[in-house]
Amino acid sequence: MKYLPLNSKIFIKNRERFIAQMQQNSIAIFVSNDEVPENGDATHKFKQNSDLYWLSGVEQEDSMVILFPDNPDPKYREVLVLVRPNEMKEKWDGKRLRVQEAQAISGMKTIVWLDSIDALLQTWIHLADNIYLDSNENDRKGSLVRSRDYRFIDEMKNRYPLHHYLRAAKIMKELRAIKTAEEVEVIQKAIDITEQTFRRLLKFIKPGVTEYKIEAEIFHSFLSQRATRPAYGSIIASGDNARILHYVNNNQVCRDGELILMDFGAEYGNYCADLTRTVPVNGKFTKRQKEVYNACLAIHDYAKSLLKPGITIVDYTEKVGDEATRQFLKLGLITKADVKNEDSENRAYRKYLYHGISHHLGIDVHDLGTRTAPIKAGMVFTVEPGIYIEEEKMGIRIENNIWITKTGNKDLFKNIPITVEEIEALMKK
Repeated sequence: MKYLPLNSKIFIKNRERFIAQMQQNSIAIFVSNDEVPENGDATHKFKQNSDLYWLSGVEQEDSMVILFPDNPDPKYREVLVLVRPNEMKEKWDGKRLRVQEAQAISGMKTIVWLDSIDALLQTWIHLADNIYLDSNENDRKGSLVRSRDYRFIDEMKNRYPLHHYLRAAKIMKELRAIKTAEEVEVIQKAIDITEQTFRRLLKFIKPGVTEYKIEAEIFHSFLSQRATRPAYGSIIASGDNARILHYVNNNQVCRDGELILMDFGAEYGNYCADLTRTVPVNGKFTKRQKEVYNACLAIHDYAKSLLKPGITIVDYTEKVGDEATRQFLKLGLITKADVKNEDSENRAYRKYLYHGISHHLGIDVHDLGTRTAPIKAGMVFTVEPGIYIEEEKMGIRIENNIWITKTGNKDLFKNIPITVEEIEALMKK
């Protein structure tokens, strides 16, 4: 790993939180992700199952976390399963975790090798009444590939058909949405890396630079600051490309007079930052660009003020839509007649703002969390309104990351330039 070791209290607390939600005399089993084939004999870079990482901090393939708080043998109430180090494999693929290393990362005392787990697991299963198994229940999931956790569910039900099975994901969705202070510290580190990268870009961007060179600067800056990797594919969209929400070609020349929308974030310790800023390629907003940018910033600030414990994302989005309507009327994008005759399911402002305003953020960029239940203290959200005007070939989005607390929300991006004046001043330098 490139990042410095994280505080094992993160994972110790996370396990305590999960165990507190388990039914009596239950065992919970989490398995690592597959090593995914690419082409030929290659595999994609391994990415750990987010739930397993949340519980253990272990990024290694062929891992398991087993929690059995009512195990008669205290030694086996928390077990981390790892692949046994193999000298020949390590010559090809690199060193694997030793017992003391795994203990230091996870805070778990009992480490069992994968090749000896079957006999132990059978004994524990026979002692338990209920079995919690994990699955990917992220609402945004769209893959049809049957992943390792689902295959493990099939295997367990075939081997132990008379046990009562429970969904670990249901608990995870509640727990992972609420970040501990220790988790927010890691998110803040990812954000700090992202901030330094953005400041670097403001000195680099000028007419004639290509989108892919900006992306290269981002990658270089991330790695030089110990980031694990980009949290997601960077969106570097100049001119009319900015109206494409998930633009990833990043292959055009940035031209004088255009705006460039940059949506990127660092991943540090497997926790993500998610920033969007829109800046003028030549360092100076035109009058119209400034008008639209400030309207977007007004929506952004209004949305941020609404994010408090008790409101639901559905109600929050509706209220932000009201502010977007007010701003779009001022900009001349919509008319009072448009608003009067709008469809409640497809409001007039949606022509120029056609995506959601916020999503949960954490180990996953689109992290686990509900959209219908009230927001709670401890959640971390993005705030990312945009304005996309086809007639003017212009797209603007402004995004910060907000931590909800009992005493009000905290903007984790508060140090990152956001106003027209701040951006222009830094680009002038």
